[in-house]
Amino acid sequence: MNGATAVDISAAVASQRRSSPNPITTSAAVSSHDAAAAMDLLGSPTTQYPPDRSLFPGQDRSLAGIAARAFMLGAVLAAGMLLTTLLALLPVLLSADTVALLAPLWRLPFFAAALAAFHFLEFYVTAAHNTPAASVDSFLLTANWPAYAIAHTAAFAECFVRLTVFRGSHLPGLAHLAPLWPARPLLLIGLVVVTIGQLVRSAAMTQAGRSFNHQIQRRRAHSHALVTTGIYAHLRHPSYFGFFWWALGTQLVLGNFVCFAAYAAVLWRFFSRRIRHEEQLLIRFFGDDYVSYQKRVGTKMPFI
Repeated sequence: MNGATAVDISAAVASQRRSSPNPITTSAAVSSHDAAAAMDLLGSPTTQYPPDRSLFPGQDRSLAGIAARAFMLGAVLAAGMLLTTLLALLPVLLSADTVALLAPLWRLPFFAAALAAFHFLEFYVTAAHNTPAASVDSFLLTANWPAYAIAHTAAFAECFVRLTVFRGSHLPGLAHLAPLWPARPLLLIGLVVVTIGQLVRSAAMTQAGRSFNHQIQRRRAHSHALVTTGIYAHLRHPSYFGFFWWALGTQLVLGNFVCFAAYAAVLWRFFSRRIRHEEQLLIRFFGDDYVSYQKRVGTKMPFI
């Protein structure tokens, strides 16, 4: 009797174990099922998506092109700053005659460094604050080509010729052809103007965000808003203001008389036309709001 009872109890326990769910196994099974369902929704880890061809070499948003341009501009910026510093320190390192010949040439690498910083920041600020619009063209290296390249080449050439060929110590008969600029005051003014111009332009691009574009927009995008706060509360076109004065400041630093006048004339003509055309579109986009803003805030560029 006792043996039969023991057998019955053992059988009952075994049956209960078979029929009762194991909490550990059940939990693992449910988790596996949920994971499988999630993978069905999100796609397998090995799912292949079509590549974004705009990121390939030779395309508008080529990662290779962006990297190459950023590296080149960084190299020019570093070399320009190094040469500027070395030439500025020449009075400590070399004889007076050598210093008189080479020291003034620091303006040339400074100009190269200023250009490199400007073009790098054009892309960087666009990529950081208007990411969808960032592309190889955002560096503006070929903007208004070839006029833009010719203008800067002429600036380099004028400064170099003035500091070498027209120096009185070499060709006294040509000394009177060198521009009679009050060098130190204008140099300091130029450095300040270059710095302020760059800061204002970068700040304008940052504050406008997705409302800023290097190309005039003929159709209003959903992200395009009228920005009237921050720096835009004081300047109607702060990015244009920044570049206008930045460019003229570089010519003051270089000591260029001819290119300063040429830059001023060309930039004034360019921006006066561009702003007139752009504001016609902005009035169409924003109506009376822009007209009121236009009357309230100036450009701080002469006669524009």
